Amino acid sequence: MEITSRQLDIIEAAGKILTSSGVGGLTIKNLAKEMQFSESAIYRHFSSKEEIIVAMLNYLADSIDERLSKIQPSTDPEENLKAMFQEHFRFFNMHPYFVVAVFSDGLMEGSQRINKAILEIMNVKTKHLMPVIIEGQNKGVFTTEVTASELMHIIMGTFRLQMFKWHSADFKLEIISSGNAMVKAILKLIKNKSF
Repeated sequence: MEITSRQLDIIEAAGKILTSSGVGGLTIKNLAKEMQFSESAIYRHFSSKEEIIVAMLNYLADSIDERLSKIQPSTDPEENLKAMFQEHFRFFNMHPYFVVAVFSDGLMEGSQRINKAILEIMNVKTKHLMPVIIEGQNKGVFTTEVTASELMHIIMGTFRLQMFKWHSADFKLEIISSGNAMVKAILKLIKNKSF
């Protein structure tokens, strides 16, 4: 996704508003005030609030794909899984408004474009996570008592719950240490007991 530096500034300002005021507070008027722009200046870059949120989610999907692609793979699937989630926690710790965009109440209602953008984030995560799980099962590191697809859903669901808890706690939890504890617990559950 091509995005200008000004559009990224607008996305970040929108994220700050989402974090402090929720979806209801994210208006073009409030965004213009936050950026010290005129409303017409915002409209030169985005046609609507929905377009800003979709751009934010698309930018997140592209960012996840780029960051996870840069992780140097290990021969140990367990280490690869840890590295993926440590990168997620590091990024979201620095940019919590992306979590807000995904979890804000009312965000997904009625907008097919927003739903599609959120689905694309899940597809990108699946693209990177599924090969790690399959490799772990093939090497006997991860259990084969459930399918790779089922393991992926368990792992992604647990991650999503962790991020939702962090969001619900107004980002007061220490996400990196609590996230790493979550990954450690997941690994205990999914590791092959004889490994």
